[in-house]
Amino acid sequence: MARPLFLLALLATALAATSTLGRRGGLLGGWSPVPDVNDAHVQELGGWAVAQHASLANDGLLFRRVTRGEQQVVSGMNYRLLVVAADGSGKSVIYLAQIYEHWSGTRKLTSFKPAAGG
Repeated sequence: MARPLFLLALLATALAATSTLGRRGGLLGGWSPVPDVNDAHVQELGGWAVAQHASLANDGLLFRRVTRGEQQVVSGMNYRLLVVAADGSGKSVIYLAQIYEHWSGTRKLTSFKPAAGG
């Protein structure tokens, strides 16, 4: 009888531990630095965010690069990215873009604003 209870307790512990981990690692709900902002996916997300904003605001912003970011595991991934974009005159401006990306690949631009002090 002790062996089945031990196995049940072991299974419950394993399930509890894995339920707090996201698909790409990290604790659910916690923000952590993007490991490599030069990663093609991260840069593509930054470009996508600028394009989404530009299509809504009609302000002609052009993506240059992502310089820093954080990610948060949820039922997908939230990203907070510092994005450099060129305004209509070609001047570089830094923005803070927040993007939600579901595991299915769907995305939503949840916030896009000039970075404080940027």
